[in-house]
Amino acid sequence: MTRRASLPGADELFKQNSPALSAVREVPVEPTPAVTTPSATPKAKKGVRSIPRRRVVSVDKSPSGRERHDEKITVYLSPDELFDLDQARLSLRGDLGLAVDRGRIVRESIAVIIADLEQKGDQSILARRLRGV
Repeated sequence: MTRRASLPGADELFKQNSPALSAVREVPVEPTPAVTTPSATPKAKKGVRSIPRRRVVSVDKSPSGRERHDEKITVYLSPDELFDLDQARLSLRGDLGLAVDRGRIVRESIAVIIADLEQKGDQSILARRLRGV
């Protein structure tokens, strides 16, 4: 008897569990005649936004909250900054009864700081801190 574990192969791991494409009913779509000139169609570069940027209005100022996010950035924090973020999370949980994660705190903070920037412009706290004043 061998001591090796029996693991599934790639075929078993990546087998298709959905119905075959031939089983999907296709709805015929009538082609629409499109008259375009080569200069009228913009060439999309890889990594460039193809849809217009969503402009946030005052009614829609709240951050996204608890939902799936498709966009991602990486932010590097010093140990002290990470400690402060965790302390804020624990303070919100212990003192105010708000069970929020670090990502929610960061999204809320971004929403507040951007609203202040849009409202006060050059005199916003973000502009003043980035200038070192």
